[in-house]
Amino acid sequence: MASAGLKPGVPVILRELEPSSEMFKQGASVRVTGTLQSYDVDSAIAVIQDGSVSLKIDTKNLRDVSFRTNSAYQFIGELLIRADNEAILQARIGRNVDGLDLNLFQQSVFIRRQYEEKLRSTRRT
Repeated sequence: MASAGLKPGVPVILRELEPSSEMFKQGASVRVTGTLQSYDVDSAIAVIQDGSVSLKIDTKNLRDVSFRTNSAYQFIGELLIRADNEAILQARIGRNVDGLDLNLFQQSVFIRRQYEEKLRSTRRT
């Protein structure tokens, strides 16, 4: 059974995680997808990238995930936003998603949001 304080990871596109975005909140539970650019074994920090945007991922809570640069990964976790507005995702789930069409995935995220907004607006009326 899930913990009452544990929220589902909302799918976001890396470029949406900027300080002016509504998704950029301390403790926000998000799901991010990108290509692994680097992984530091000592600090357990991975860096994923999507286009020109990158995000640091704290992987110390993950088990049985092997990291390969230039492979696609998806992480679910909570955002830790530092004083300098640098975001780090404290991952609780991580998986390799090689073979996932990242462009199609991004399109599906936007379509899902449109559907959810339409559903919310019809429930208000």
